[in-house]
Amino acid sequence: MKIEEFRSILKSKKADFALFYSLDSSSYSPNLLYFTGYSGLGVLAIPPGKKPFLIAPAMEYEKAKSCFKNTFSSEKKRLFEVLRLKLKKNRIKAKKIALDKGFVTLNFNRILKKNLRNFKSADISAECLKLREIKTAVEIKNIKKACSIADNIFSDLVNDFKNFKTESEAAAFLEYESKKLGCDVSFPPIVASGSNSSMPHYGPKNIQFKKGFCVVDFGVRYKDYCSDMTRTLYIGKPNKKEKGLYNFLLNTQNKIIEDIKVNDKCGNIYNNCTKLLGRYEKYFTHGLGHGVGIEIHEMPNLTLNSKDKIQKNAVFTIEPGIYFQKKLGIRIEDTVLMNNNPIILTKAPKNFTVISRYRKIY
Repeated sequence: MKIEEFRSILKSKKADFALFYSLDSSSYSPNLLYFTGYSGLGVLAIPPGKKPFLIAPAMEYEKAKSCFKNTFSSEKKRLFEVLRLKLKKNRIKAKKIALDKGFVTLNFNRILKKNLRNFKSADISAECLKLREIKTAVEIKNIKKACSIADNIFSDLVNDFKNFKTESEAAAFLEYESKKLGCDVSFPPIVASGSNSSMPHYGPKNIQFKKGFCVVDFGVRYKDYCSDMTRTLYIGKPNKKEKGLYNFLLNTQNKIIEDIKVNDKCGNIYNNCTKLLGRYEKYFTHGLGHGVGIEIHEMPNLTLNSKDKIQKNAVFTIEPGIYFQKKLGIRIEDTVLMNNNPIILTKAPKNFTVISRYRKIY
């Protein structure tokens, strides 16, 4: 993916090669995945003028080879020992190595210095994020599919809501339905009812649903690409003020999206949000949105004072919220593709939805 563009970055850094690695099954390098399509243990080397190669453990070789053609097995040797031998065989110097320093650990440093001595390093973490910000046609297709799957699962959640007694049951349903379709969730789902909804990053608990607003924030990962959406339901019988507050936030979110143009500064979009929120601005306690891709949080960052700009073919979220501590919270979030105009990819209904004890009421 975008190997040639990346090689230009390496040349500008005067690096002999870039090195990405995954040594722990609980944390795979997003950049290794991005360039190879492989999520597993291994080491990827990308020289500026020669063919990139991937080294995988013997137990992962078949999987890695199916994703990336130029893959080699470490067999009974250690990954970095094979890397050193491959670099020597291909006459690739190791005087300056480009690394994603946001992903570098002390253990990685120790192993690398043991096998490749006396090298200098250049940080390419920012360049990798920037490269991944603009999506290709294939990436957009995968994100659209992830959004569509999430829409359908959310619809099933609403229709079956009467069957769930606890927040954790509803969250488990979202994960289970994703797994049934061969997908993962993009992140642990948030299901926050009643006063719990005032906490933006609440973790669902094994407690009965509370009356009031219920924030449901989740996404699906399809072919390694994420979706992200939030809908806020109402459990019980709302009053006029609660319904009015919800519709105010919905109109605000729609207006924010409608106003976005190519090359808009993200800080300005955030400022537009706070202006539209008016007297509720002080109850908006987080960023307005973030990029979405192989990671759930990528560029651009739609936050206060952000200098990032909205580029064509960028994919990002817009998620304004209003939170009254220990009382209630409302958040509405969509995944958006920037074309000539913004296109909302998450299409689950956003109209005020009331869940009674036995059925949903629109």
